[in-house]
Amino acid sequence: MAKTLGVGIIGCGNISTTYLKLAPLFKGIEMRACADANPAAAKLRAGEYGIVAQSVDELLANDDIDIVVNLTIPDAHFMVTKRILSAGKHAYSEKPLVLSLGEGLELKKLADERGLKVGCAPDTFLGGAHQLARRAIDEGKVGKITSGTCHVMSHGMEHWHPNPDFFFKPGGGPILDLGPYYIADLINLIGPVKRVAALISMATPTRTITSELRKGEVIPVETPTTIQALLEFAEGATITLSASWDVWAHRHDNMELYGTEGSLFLPDPNFFGGDVLIGLPGKKKIKPMKGWKHPFGVPNQKHPQGAMANYRTAGLADMAAAIIEGRDMRCSLERALHGVDVMLSILRSGEEKRFVDIETTCTRPEALGIAEAKALLRK
Repeated sequence: MAKTLGVGIIGCGNISTTYLKLAPLFKGIEMRACADANPAAAKLRAGEYGIVAQSVDELLANDDIDIVVNLTIPDAHFMVTKRILSAGKHAYSEKPLVLSLGEGLELKKLADERGLKVGCAPDTFLGGAHQLARRAIDEGKVGKITSGTCHVMSHGMEHWHPNPDFFFKPGGGPILDLGPYYIADLINLIGPVKRVAALISMATPTRTITSELRKGEVIPVETPTTIQALLEFAEGATITLSASWDVWAHRHDNMELYGTEGSLFLPDPNFFGGDVLIGLPGKKKIKPMKGWKHPFGVPNQKHPQGAMANYRTAGLADMAAAIIEGRDMRCSLERALHGVDVMLSILRSGEEKRFVDIETTCTRPEALGIAEAKALLRK
């Protein structure tokens, strides 16, 4: 098999720029074409990044494309990924993979029948910070994880996104939009989830867009915007997850994990880098863990809030390497589908006001150490 796989993109919105900008960091993948329901959008991205603009049908028939990245809106993920597999291409989807367990199982059946692979974001759990926490847990530095807390809370997307409508429709909301980062990281750190319970609500039935272009336009809210969830893991840990777009300010850490021999404090799973802190028995202070020079924790972009490590497409590069090497990919369909099962079960629990058992399971992904991360990068 070729050492470099050709990649095409379907969906040329905001997130496409991230993939197109960061893909050249990694070996094994080469962006070659893009497509969009709006041909002008595809033409714009193609011109910016020196690739070919095509129709969706043309891209799916393009023999130079091995993997197609699905960057459409969540409601279209299933049908587009199904088309990609039906065209004989491997598929890598933005999160969430699908909006129902049945859709995910259908994709798995189709992929297995055709000998194809399906990968799915998020890949931020491959970041230096989260792999440091993974190493600490695997080495028993804080004992067995027994409980913890996660908080992802803000006041939504209508203040900055040019077209925030889909965030507030079924398939959006803080659980299905931001929850994947937290669930994927927890699977990486602790393993699969056994059952969940939740309370759900929404603060207002509408939102007013305050970003430019559509400023002042009122849009409906059609999905819960505050979710308080409890997750019980197969290994016994119990984690609370608070996800809300109804919060103006708070003082909660993103993620805290409590073990039998100490505690870990993790940065936002939506990002690759940041400090991991540890608190141990007999120590008066909670201190940052040092000495971990992971390549996916090195700041490589400047943002208003400071330098940031951003290595999105690492999951895509790992998928390509896994296809070439014949091994399991870290951002696999099975783990993404388990994450979808967990998130949909959280919403279902909130609606039905009861505990919900998780139907699927998965293994933890292989840890991505320093050597493994360097192997994905171009020299």
